[in-house]
Amino acid sequence: MGAAMADMTPPPGAAAFLDANGWAGARILPLAGDASFRRYFRAVEGERRAILMDAPPAHEDPRPFIAVAQWLAERGFAAPAILASDLDQGFVLLEDFGDDRLREAADAAPDAEQALYEPAIDLLVALRHYPAGPLPPYDRAVLTREADLFVDWYCPAVGIEPDREGWYAAWDAVFHYCIPAEPVTVLRDYHAENLMLVGPTRSLGLLDFQDALAGHPAYDLVSLLQDARRDVDPAIEQAMLARYGAATGVDEDFLHAYHVLGAQRNAKILGIFTRLWKRDGKPRFPTLCPRVWTYIERDLAQPVLAPVAQWFDANVPPDLRGDPLALSA
Repeated sequence: MGAAMADMTPPPGAAAFLDANGWAGARILPLAGDASFRRYFRAVEGERRAILMDAPPAHEDPRPFIAVAQWLAERGFAAPAILASDLDQGFVLLEDFGDDRLREAADAAPDAEQALYEPAIDLLVALRHYPAGPLPPYDRAVLTREADLFVDWYCPAVGIEPDREGWYAAWDAVFHYCIPAEPVTVLRDYHAENLMLVGPTRSLGLLDFQDALAGHPAYDLVSLLQDARRDVDPAIEQAMLARYGAATGVDEDFLHAYHVLGAQRNAKILGIFTRLWKRDGKPRFPTLCPRVWTYIERDLAQPVLAPVAQWFDANVPPDLRGDPLALSA
């Protein structure tokens, strides 16, 4: 409890940073954090609102966030405006998109879920019109390193000694689908909790894109439609894939990439959620893993993923596919 309370305390220097940037006397109110070392606060001064990002320099570098935000804004996408920054202290003051997230909007109105997701698909269609920004490549090395989080963290947590040689061979047989001839900017955490409904028109505002890479356009579709944090109905997933396909003319190779990246991303998330519990003391994340298993098994059922599915069948029994915290008890 003590650590949780400390997390809500504004960092030293925050008030002085706000004072120096035209927000003298602003109240600093805590907001929910994320799975990283970044913390967020709302600065409130009269009728004005802004978001204060605290990215401790020892752990986080806000420069990529600022660079991607500017790249997106220059192309007409709604990234928060950068109002001020002090990179030595790790402070960034951002435009406040409010509290209306796609997550809660869709949960509160299931009948409107498809209508809420359609603009998120259309934004990815628009993003595909631009060559990738000046970003590192989302290549085989990165894909492999991310997938390894499953064998590094999930498998030991549930008592599995995995066949690592077979693991690499299985992914090596399918990753060629994920290397596009024309990379796009991949935001990488594009899901309902990072999409804000902004202003009277509820246009989409983007958050949490500091890890963007130049990669396959199917990746952000997977992030959105196989959402680790909320159930996305398979019918919605198929309808949104059809919408994206109608706008872009995707082919069978694209759908292969979608499912390979789905399996890769979900394997990575199972590893990350286990690590957040084991290393970082955040036990709520393993409870999300059963949903992630539902997605990964849906992807593994696709013929293109036969080598990876065979590895899972040989290494991870059905009774060890779930919440690693519960399974290790």
